[in-house]
Amino acid sequence: MGTESKRQQRFAGVIQQDLAELFQREGNSWAPGAFITVTKVRVTPDLAIARVYLSFLNTKTAKDDLANIQSKTNEIRYKLGTRIKNQARIVPQLEFFLDDTNEYVEHMDKLFEEISKEPRQPD
Repeated sequence: MGTESKRQQRFAGVIQQDLAELFQREGNSWAPGAFITVTKVRVTPDLAIARVYLSFLNTKTAKDDLANIQSKTNEIRYKLGTRIKNQARIVPQLEFFLDDTNEYVEHMDKLFEEISKEPRQPD
């Protein structure tokens, strides 16, 4: 996969910011009780598809919440379209993915803690 062009990065930034505001305002209706963060947006070179990576806090059912959001993709895309209509010719298709970076970091922290607690063997 090549590097993204400035145009792709700029467009992804616009989408990320607008989706973040959208999830902040209306995310509770799609994932009750969860705090949703848009961690990353990747856009295809033709700007037709946006891959949106979401992180969920305060929830034990992140996969279920993600599935619920994926089922509401058309509604979210429409609302995004009303926000970016003056900045983009087309509203990209949205693909939502779970960003499990936080879970990975927590897992690694636990492993490092366990390693540091183990007694060292003499050389």
